[in-house]
Amino acid sequence: MASAFRLSLKPKVSDNMTHLMVDFSQERQMLQTLKFLPVPKAPEIDPVECLVADNAVTVTWRMPEEDNKIDHFILEYRKTNFDGLPRVKDERCWDIIDNIKGTEYTLSGLRFDSKYMNFRVRACNKAVAGECSDPVTLETKALNFSLDSSSSHLNLRVEDTCVEWDPTGGKGQESKVKGKENKGRSGTPSPKRTSVGSRPPAVRGSRDRFTGESYTVLGDTAIESGQHYWEVKAQKDCKSYSVGVAYKTLGKFDQLGKTNTSWCIHVNNWLQNTFAAKHNNKVKALDVTVPERIGVFCDFDGGQLSFYDANSKQLLYSFKTKFTQPVLPGFMVWCGGLSLSTGMQVPSAVRTLQKSENGMTGSASSLNIVTQ
Repeated sequence: MASAFRLSLKPKVSDNMTHLMVDFSQERQMLQTLKFLPVPKAPEIDPVECLVADNAVTVTWRMPEEDNKIDHFILEYRKTNFDGLPRVKDERCWDIIDNIKGTEYTLSGLRFDSKYMNFRVRACNKAVAGECSDPVTLETKALNFSLDSSSSHLNLRVEDTCVEWDPTGGKGQESKVKGKENKGRSGTPSPKRTSVGSRPPAVRGSRDRFTGESYTVLGDTAIESGQHYWEVKAQKDCKSYSVGVAYKTLGKFDQLGKTNTSWCIHVNNWLQNTFAAKHNNKVKALDVTVPERIGVFCDFDGGQLSFYDANSKQLLYSFKTKFTQPVLPGFMVWCGGLSLSTGMQVPSAVRTLQKSENGMTGSASSLNIVTQ
């Protein structure tokens, strides 16, 4: 390269080299005027003030000392079957509700399919979230059951908490079984070897599937004590259905309400519309409108079975009896379907009505029978 294009730098040298220093005095002054927000302290949940009712949980907390810098709170919760403090092993992840402005929050519309729920809260200001509060465990126990498909009628298609009428359900399986029985022989199959006998044994002892005109399915969980509640919703085009309870000994040909071991209310929308309570083959016509959803209240110890409009909580009918055996939720469906809601607490309105009605109404006396 030509010497004219060469560049040489000759830095100026001094004792303190102040000419090469950057002046941060203004920035330093600004930083010194900043006031940083402290980390919020952990809130304290008051279990006494917390409320569990009507499938909702209200959690209340407070700060250990007043802090006007708090912007919002974060509530974390999870379901568990363990009492006491949360456990690390086999626990569910925390669900989070953010941006809560007050010191109280209500979780509503829950299904109580676990015995307990864990809760914890943390406070947040504009800068940072504080530590979580000590976790609190609240009891959320309720009756959970599914439909027992192992002994339901073959014409019923059962899935967990739904049941639908299926007119071809039994025919397909019976013909399939008969084909296996007749394979390799031309004679009439033995009456001892029927389609029912070829199926695996039912869960509850020796009783096989419901058959004949008993289009019935029972719940898979027996009620042996306490007060319980569940709801049933029928399809709009359902022609006939029954909702109630029955002993485990209900025969496979028996229909709900036609024996002294079952209690139900029956809705018929075929040919003529009828709404009635049934027990021991006795019928009591109900002069009320069939609700969209039916609530079932069973007080095993008090010997009471009541039916409600699930929306308005109007009492539809109440049986007064003495249960001498565990009972199972029972359902009959013909040309339609039902869906269940379980994991529900007894609603507060129902508890209030039970106290005021003292467990029975005057119109229910004709079917109130003590069954031994």
